[in-house]
Parts: sequence; C-alpha cells; structure tokens
Amino acid sequence: MILVTGATGFIGQALIRQLLADGQPVRALIRPSEDSPGLPKGLAVEAALSTIEDFPSLRTAMVDIDTIYHLVGLEWQGVSADLGVEIEGIQSVIQAATEAGVSRIIYLSHIGADRASAYTVMKVKGIVEEYIRKSGLAYTIIRTGLVYGENDHFTTALAKLIAVYPFLFFLPAPGNAMLQPVWVEDLVTALTWLLDNDELNSQTIEVGGPEFLSIREVVEAVMQTTGMNRTLVNLRPSTLRMVAVILEYLYPNFPHSVYWLDYLANDRTCEIDSVSRHFGLLPVRFNNTLDYLKGQRWGKLARESLRRR
Repeated sequence: MILVTGATGFIGQALIRQLLADGQPVRALIRPSEDSPGLPKGLAVEAALSTIEDFPSLRTAMVDIDTIYHLVGLEWQGVSADLGVEIEGIQSVIQAATEAGVSRIIYLSHIGADRASAYTVMKVKGIVEEYIRKSGLAYTIIRTGLVYGENDHFTTALAKLIAVYPFLFFLPAPGNAMLQPVWVEDLVTALTWLLDNDELNSQTIEVGGPEFLSIREVVEAVMQTTGMNRTLVNLRPSTLRMVAVILEYLYPNFPHSVYWLDYLANDRTCEIDSVSRHFGLLPVRFNNTLDYLKGQRWGKLARESLRRR
C-alpha cells in the first residue's frame, strides 16, 4: 500500500491517477476540512483523515504502508502560510513511518533547497531533506524545477494575473532568471518508476524539463497561448514583493504567491538530460503542452478568485 501526503494538491492528484492506472493500491492523507477533498473523481482511493502534525491519526494512516510519497508544500498559500508546519510535520511523518515499519519515503523538494538558504521556502525544504536523510528510512529526494500542467500554481496563476493587469505585466528585474519547466505528467511518471528502482535509494536527484527558459519567455508563451498581450515591464524585486504582500492581504485568493519571488530570485535549473538519464524518459517541451490554457475566460476566473475568501 502507498500513502500520498499532499494528495489533494495539483501534483498529488496527478500522481494518484498514475499510481492507480499502474494498479497500485493508494491511500490518500487528507486534511480534515469542511470543503470536499480535491481527489480525482471516479477512482478507488482509500482516504485517511489527518494532518501531518497529528501523530496519533498519522500513525493509524501508516498501517500496512510500504512507501510514502511526501508531497506536502505550503508555499503556494502565500503570506498566510506557516512553513514551519512542514518541519514539524516531517518529524511526525518519520516517527510514525518508523514505528509502522514503512520501507521507503520519496520526498518532492525544489531545485535550490538548502538549509542555509536566505530564502524561506528553500531553507525549509533543505531542513526537511536533512531530517529525511537522517531518518534511517530508505529514501529518494527529488528536487524539481517549475512543475506545470492543468490547474497548476504557476501557468494557470500567470494567466489569471495577466487578465487582472491591463496593458502591462510586471516581472522581477532583470527578468532573465532561468527556469526549467517540467510537465506534471512527466514528473509523476518518473515518480512512479521509482517504485521499481532501488538503485536511486539514498540519493538526491534534480529533475527538470528539456529546455532552459527565462521567466520572460515563460510569460510570453502563456500570453501567446491565451491570446492576452501585455507589455512586459521589469520592476525591482523589493517593489514587487511589497505589492504582492499587500495584494495577498487584501485578496487572500489572489492568483499570486509572494514566494514566487524567492523562486525567481535565482536560476532554478539542473542538467538538461536529468530526466532521460535517471529514468529513460524523454520529457516534453513547454510550448507543446499548454493547450489546457486555451479557450478559458481568464478574466472571469480571476475575478472569481479575488471574490473568494
């Protein structure tokens, strides 16, 4: 049995669909909430209600589990996110997994994760990685570049932002931070293949797409796909951060996270052949997989996001 934490997230849903398609039994860890969980519909998924900090219920969720995919990431919640939960949570996850006899944990991190990083998200991911390495469990840590796909936190949010801002769209100066977008379906295929590859145990692997793109090129591709044209203007990151914080406090569901600016502060790339070398998989190019952005009423979707609390 496989346990997926962060199961209702963008990557979690895609991973569960792929695991079930491969015939794997899956248990999804779901945070108790009044809202309906965002699990793939029409699929047989066993659910366990727990947070990653609640040790007793987490320990129950680990019964009969062989492998954990730990996908929890709170940075997309923006300024309201308590990223310390990730650090507290991984300690509970490791303790519960050890007591339950779990064989392996696969953790999804970010390229640039480092406990000494000046950027909060990268520091937290680096600390979580260290706990996993010292856990005594068999592990594989996958550091990814920007992950994109339908209902993601980046290209979809970019489309909403472009719709919100008339005439101009602002980029953190100088606008040439290099990204390596990886399509979510390529990522989850690689993640599922790890189940049959013990050679990648006790390793930290960086994966990205088949090309390096600047944030300017990414935004231009989204504009071209959606048919929304804006003049791109570079602003100092400090100015953009101030604006982002204000907007997130005014509009909790604003399609933007202040932690984007941390992600875009440096290049987030790895070796261009990382996916094919480690997994024998040829990843798809960014511009060839953006059709999910077409035909949407992005202005309406953006306004609906702003009105939600």
